Formats: sequence, structure tokens, C-alpha cells
Amino acid sequence: MSILPKNCRLAWQTMNTACAQGPVRNYVQLLDMSDHVVATDLFPEPALQAYSAYNMEISLSDEQRRHINETRGGAQGNYRDGMAKKMANVVNCLSRFPQSKRAVITFCNEPMPQHSNDVDAKCVRELHLYLDDGSRLSGTVFLRAQAASLFPKNIHMLGSIMTEIATQLPQRPALGTLFYLASILVADRS
Repeated sequence: MSILPKNCRLAWQTMNTACAQGPVRNYVQLLDMSDHVVATDLFPEPALQAYSAYNMEISLSDEQRRHINETRGGAQGNYRDGMAKKMANVVNCLSRFPQSKRAVITFCNEPMPQHSNDVDAKCVRELHLYLDDGSRLSGTVFLRAQAASLFPKNIHMLGSIMTEIATQLPQRPALGTLFYLASILVADRS
């Protein structure tokens, strides 16, 4: 498949245009992850950094904790539980087996999510990572749903996870591309 990668800001703008008239099913983009910061009014850069740190199980300062709130995703956007071990597993996998197809992070910890429970209905589902020519860390991400308004937070988290993994790999790869699949794209959570 030949799709030209978009930078993350352009991808966000494209998402907003695509869902302006209503939901879009099976939304796909190829993203250039070399710059995954998309600061917005809802997500200024300090909020992006706070959410990414939180979801990577990094301790937050009191100032960072002030950025965490229901408007920015609430419990449904909490992917923190076990993330440090999940990331370490990917580092181990790609360090020992650079061609592995098993470098996967599953974001949902509930094996039987209840459709009526927002906390169980996590949007980001899985991130599959691989070394592209040994010099770039690339991947594929699957989302149950993506609200365009929350894309800046999600892409920053994914890029931060990829960056942290890349810094721990022996090859020290640059960030490559992310094949981005959302079952449904909507403008916002309402």
C-alpha cells in the first residue's frame, strides 16, 4: 500500500475536516512521527506532556496533575495501568529479536469490557511496533474510536511511548511512521 505520510498537525487538521459532516468509519492515515506535538487550546504542550507522563506511569508534579481532567478524556483516557512493564516488554522483544512481529502494547486491561461502562471502553486498543530497516521505530495503532478533539493527546502519548522505547533500544532508532486506524472518527466525545 502506498500512502504518503502526513505530519501530525496536518493529520489532525485533515481529521477535523473529514468528520465535520458526521462520523467517518474505518479512518486510516499514515503519520510521520518525527514531530508528534499538536498543541491546541484544549491541549497546550504542558497538558500533552502531563498526560503522556501519566499514561507512561511516570510520577507527576502537582502542576502536571492540574492538567488532568474529565474534559480532556477522564478515566476513559487512562492507559496507565501496567504501561511501564508493557513498554519494557517491547524493548526486550526488539532488543533480542529485532525482526519480531510480537512487539505489541495492549492498552486495555479489561478482557471483557462492558459496553455500558465508559472506563472499560478505552479508545486506543493496540500499538504494534517494529524496526523499519533497523534505523527507524515504526508501528501500527488500532483505535476503537477517535475524537478529533482528543487526537493531540493520543498522538502525543503514542509518540512519547515510541520515543521512550527507541531510547532504550541498542540501535537507538529514530521515529518512523505510524499506520493509524480508527474504527470510527468523530469530532468530539459528545
